[in-house]
Amino acid sequence: MNLRNAIDFQPKLLSCLKHYNKETFSRDVMAGIIVGIVAIPLAIAFGIASGVGPTEGLVTAIIAGLLISIFGGSKVQIGGPTGAFIVIIYGIIQQFGLGGLAIATIMAGIILIIMGLCKLGTIIKFMPYPIIIGFTGGIAITIFSTQMNDLFGLGLSDVPANFIDKWICYFQHLNQINWWAFGVGILSILIICYTPKISKKIPGSLAAIVLMTLICWLLKQFAGVDSIKTIGDLYELPSGLPSLTMPDLSALTSFESIQQLLPVAFTIAMLGAIESLLSAMVADGVIGDRHNSNTELIGQGIANVVVPFFGGIPATGAIARTMANINNGGRTPIAGVVHTVVLLMVLLFLGGLVGAIPMPCLAGVLIMVSYNMSGWRTIRSMCRQEKSNVLVLFTTLFLTVIFDLTIAIEVGLVMAIVLFMKRIMENTHISVLHNELEVHHDGERDERLTIPAHTEVYEIDGPFFFGIATKFEEMARMRDAEPIRIVRMRKVSFIDATGLHNLEIFVTASLQQGQKVILSGVNESVYREIERGGIVEMVGKENVLDHIHKAIKRAEELSKEYDQ
Repeated sequence: MNLRNAIDFQPKLLSCLKHYNKETFSRDVMAGIIVGIVAIPLAIAFGIASGVGPTEGLVTAIIAGLLISIFGGSKVQIGGPTGAFIVIIYGIIQQFGLGGLAIATIMAGIILIIMGLCKLGTIIKFMPYPIIIGFTGGIAITIFSTQMNDLFGLGLSDVPANFIDKWICYFQHLNQINWWAFGVGILSILIICYTPKISKKIPGSLAAIVLMTLICWLLKQFAGVDSIKTIGDLYELPSGLPSLTMPDLSALTSFESIQQLLPVAFTIAMLGAIESLLSAMVADGVIGDRHNSNTELIGQGIANVVVPFFGGIPATGAIARTMANINNGGRTPIAGVVHTVVLLMVLLFLGGLVGAIPMPCLAGVLIMVSYNMSGWRTIRSMCRQEKSNVLVLFTTLFLTVIFDLTIAIEVGLVMAIVLFMKRIMENTHISVLHNELEVHHDGERDERLTIPAHTEVYEIDGPFFFGIATKFEEMARMRDAEPIRIVRMRKVSFIDATGLHNLEIFVTASLQQGQKVILSGVNESVYREIERGGIVEMVGKENVLDHIHKAIKRAEELSKEYDQ
């Protein structure tokens, strides 16, 4: 067996290094430095918003980012913590603690690796678009709501996790607004919004953090304003190399805890797979390349298995950082490696400066992240589409905000499947023809065939699956049938178990009443299914034909028996 064909694991780094040169290296280094700078505030903000801390955010960006660049299936993918995971991580920590988070992340990594080994990368990309937009918009709203405490400087230490209770708590404490903190947050948002109009080379979030950290320091030194909380006031500052530590695996001793963590781990895996593959697809369109989705899943899985042993959190491909990499000239995974080196330098040497960053400023950064994630323009345009798409979108969004992402994706998928089946059923028709029928020829004139005496034609226009099989059975049972029954299946692309069962009932009932059944237009795949189901043997091979002309001729032969 060829192992390479059995396991689709071909990291892009290996193929890129075969034709690597100084010019490409210089572009990758420059892109990696810029992306590293862009990633600093995001890694810190996502770590804090997730309920861990700045160190964990930076460590995740370093370890996971490095492993995703080395083992991933995209040339330009930049990995690390993302806003999509904030809600899930925060909920896991509240329910299971940091040990539960580590276990769920490792389990998610294993699931991703298995998905990649089973070559499921291409299938995941077919996640219904309304569901993706719905849970992304829901996550954006949730991230926005989690930042109100820091934006308004309320100083609440025990904010409810539930969305509705959270906002009730905020309104109950509006009298505690710290106007200095609020001003810092609003000014940060304005800087992020207007920096691209001044210079597109400078990341708005970085400009906001640098300027507002300086302003807050000046206010404290010369105006005595010390009510604005900073990262250093609330968290232990990052320092030193990421150290290998054994996660708390005590939750594994309880089967009940494993049962509770498995759905969460699956959600992390699915969300990571969807986000990373979408990011890779967008990148492919820009650089004219084609990523390996199965290798990408395996690379993401390796990163998520390893990162908990360094105190990190779940990671995936980040669209914004990947696009920043591309726009600044990055064309190989070396750029992603350089970006992790930049983050490591911050962790080692700039811990004191990180501690001076004001919390309202980080809230402003995350509010802009949530705004960019929301996809409100896409939601607005999708509202003009079919009602079924709108229903799936807003149901997923609502459930993500009010309950959690796991329930939202599960319900959204079920709804999407049910609505898809309904649409297929509406577009699949069964008609019963007598006297004559039309035969359509591509590029030629349509032909009318005369149906022989004592014969009727059942034409199935679409897949013969469980949704339509019962309809066919009921239609056939309600009729006073002719002795010869042709089932025209030229448009039956596939047949499922229910379709086979109902077709068997139809054939059995017909034969018991002395009627003849002819199957017409049966393609190869459908023929194999009905042969395995014993239907070919029941009707006779001579009555299973690949074209309606042959079926009509066979019916003419059989009808002579009834004329005698």
